[in-house]
Amino acid sequence: MGSSLKTAQFLIESRLSDAARGDWDACYDLGVDYSTGANGVDLDLVEAHKWFNLAASRGGHEGARYCRAEVADEMTAREIAEAQNRARSWLSETSSRAA
Repeated sequence: MGSSLKTAQFLIESRLSDAARGDWDACYDLGVDYSTGANGVDLDLVEAHKWFNLAASRGGHEGARYCRAEVADEMTAREIAEAQNRARSWLSETSSRAA
C-alpha cells in the first residue's frame, strides 16, 4: 500500500513539474486525476476545472475543453470563478519562476 501511494505521489509531482514547463497534456492529466479522485488526490472539481482550463486555453487541448464543460455543469458559479482565479494565479506563479 505504501509503495502505491509513493508511486501516485511521484506521478502527481511529475505531472505538476511537466505542467510548469508548459506540458498541456500534463495539465489535462491533472484535470482527470482531480475530477475522478485518481492517483492519490481527492476529488476536487475546482482543481479539475483549473487544470482542464489551463490545458484548453493555453494548450488548445480539445479533450480538456469538453471535460472542462462537463465539470462546470456540476459546479456553482462561485466555484467556477475560484477555479479561474486559481488558473490565473498558477500561470502568474509559474511565469515569474521561469523569469
